[in-house]
Amino acid sequence: MEEQQAEGEQEYEFGAGILHVWRRQLKLFRERAGMDRAELGALTGYSASTIASFEQGRRIPPPRFIDQADEVLDAGGVLKAGKEDVARAQYPAFFRDAAGLEAKAASLHVYATKAVPGLLQTEEYARAVFAMWRPLLAEEIIGQRVAARMARQEIFSRTPLPTISFVIEEFVLRRPLGGRGVMQGQLEQILQYGHRRNVEIQVMPIEREEHAGLDGPFTLIETQEGQRIAYVEAYKDSRLYTERRSVREIEEQYGILRAQALTPHESLALVEKLLGE
Repeated sequence: MEEQQAEGEQEYEFGAGILHVWRRQLKLFRERAGMDRAELGALTGYSASTIASFEQGRRIPPPRFIDQADEVLDAGGVLKAGKEDVARAQYPAFFRDAAGLEAKAASLHVYATKAVPGLLQTEEYARAVFAMWRPLLAEEIIGQRVAARMARQEIFSRTPLPTISFVIEEFVLRRPLGGRGVMQGQLEQILQYGHRRNVEIQVMPIEREEHAGLDGPFTLIETQEGQRIAYVEAYKDSRLYTERRSVREIEEQYGILRAQALTPHESLALVEKLLGE
């Protein structure tokens, strides 16, 4: 356990070091330009408190802000040069490659068996999930992971809109992680995302007698160039499959899962029912 905790601390220090250098650069360029936080915020579409959060490490700056800040502060590409490193540093090492692919994906298809998928999580639900990890995560790591998870949700409003679908096990929606109040807010958010034009959410009922996904959760990613990739995560490890045969096998599982699950309309009706219980 001590070795695992040490690995987590080293991983956090690596990511924190990259973020520290970048946010220090942001502050120096802002001060060189003679701007206060409110002025920079007005030029980039953010509040002064949000700019402070970026500079102090409480929030991860999204790529759009980094591009805007580089231009308005005349940083000569220095801030932009760190954009990918900032994006990668906010995630645990095992998820960094998948996170980069996810952010640029043309389509995403997620099968969830343990908790509500990260892309659908509320901040309160995400914080509860990370607080339950064992070995225990430091408060700084929890804050960083929650901020990173919230930043991932910008994909829902990205242009062009990606196609996103989810198949979620019913018991995931019935397990009140974080308490009833947290789960209430989480179910409401699932409903909101489920009504977006580019999102389909399906629930796998508990009483199904046939089930194609007993091997566990996975994510299917299609890039803008048409490459198809499967991401499979296990304890402290993960793997990206690019070989066509392996990806096709997981795609076949997902297709059968969608056929076995409730339809998107039936699934949202079930979520509404759970909200009323």
